[in-house]
Amino acid sequence: MTRAASCYRPVVPAGARAVVAGAFGARHGTGDATLSVFDAPGFDDHELVVFGRDSASGLKAIVAIHDTTLGPALGGCRMWPYASEDEALADVLRLSRAMTYKHALADTGQGGGKAVVIGDSKTDKTPALMRALGRLVDTLGGRYITAEDVGTSVADMDEVRRATRHVAGYSEGGSGDPSPVTAYGVVRGIGAAVRHKLGRADLGGLEVAVQGVGHVGYALCGYLSEAGARLFVSDIDDGALRRALEAYSAVAAAPDEIHGLDVDVFAPCALGGALNDATIPRIRASIVAGAANNQLAGAGHGRDLAERGILYAPDYVINAGGVINISLANDYDRDRAMRKAEKIYDTLAQIFRRADADGLPTDQVADRMARERIAAARTKAAAAKTAAKTG
Repeated sequence: MTRAASCYRPVVPAGARAVVAGAFGARHGTGDATLSVFDAPGFDDHELVVFGRDSASGLKAIVAIHDTTLGPALGGCRMWPYASEDEALADVLRLSRAMTYKHALADTGQGGGKAVVIGDSKTDKTPALMRALGRLVDTLGGRYITAEDVGTSVADMDEVRRATRHVAGYSEGGSGDPSPVTAYGVVRGIGAAVRHKLGRADLGGLEVAVQGVGHVGYALCGYLSEAGARLFVSDIDDGALRRALEAYSAVAAAPDEIHGLDVDVFAPCALGGALNDATIPRIRASIVAGAANNQLAGAGHGRDLAERGILYAPDYVINAGGVINISLANDYDRDRAMRKAEKIYDTLAQIFRRADADGLPTDQVADRMARERIAAARTKAAAAKTAAKTG
């Protein structure tokens, strides 16, 4: 079925301005096209892309809804000082598509969407800005549900909740911080990779290089340390790095060198693009498995890893614990979230086996499996609709 981005114009709160990417691309008030959405890197028949601006709070945001076949789009909001609107657009398009596939393989009953806010979370973020984001999300009428991501927090979602009910991961009565569940899914995924690649059933004595020890990376270090792994860590934030070094007796590594360490597992847990033309030739680990989104900088980098004999755990599969946690927010139970995150092990084991059998990179196999599940859901929905008409 062919789909195009919807030409949907939300009702904008007073003092805010929204720019909608529809059939004619994204345009500002002058009418001059400034972003060619359909030609943007990462555009993949997205259903809806909305640009939002609130001058009072300084909000500049983009919301991308990729696919809602499986349910309303659920995905976090990232705040980052992007160098340009084009860079922010490319990021939100890639992230929202990955969310579609992530939800499909994690069986959450949700679709894929994402939001990005252009700005420095340490200096530009205010409660008013987050409430403005909530108003923007609210104009979408439940088609997109936001949550925390890089640069945003549970406290920020509390502010968003003051302006919309279409938010998850807030503190009171919600699912709270998803980082522990995300990290648990990652460590289970590392376990699946270690079993497949190294033939080992445990992580004791393995050397793991963790790039980025923020919320999820730090929690991952905890699980790895408990399992007996030896840790090497890096982070551009000196405070976060010191905390990990002190808590887990880890060894510090430079952020631009950690991918080249002679270890068993390289775990990217910072921002995306860590696996690229410059880093892949230097990776000495036999396994790449981490929590970061968009780890592959380009479409061919999964194959580059496979050709070097490196087993790659597709990022949106191994880090799905976060969306699993948030998808259960309406009737939240942490033990239930952990049990569902446990299944990431089985999903990755299936991907690894199928990649071997088909002679394909693991990222391509994961994409194929996700598309198969979405196609099956569309076929089922179409059959039900036909039956209802003829019945």
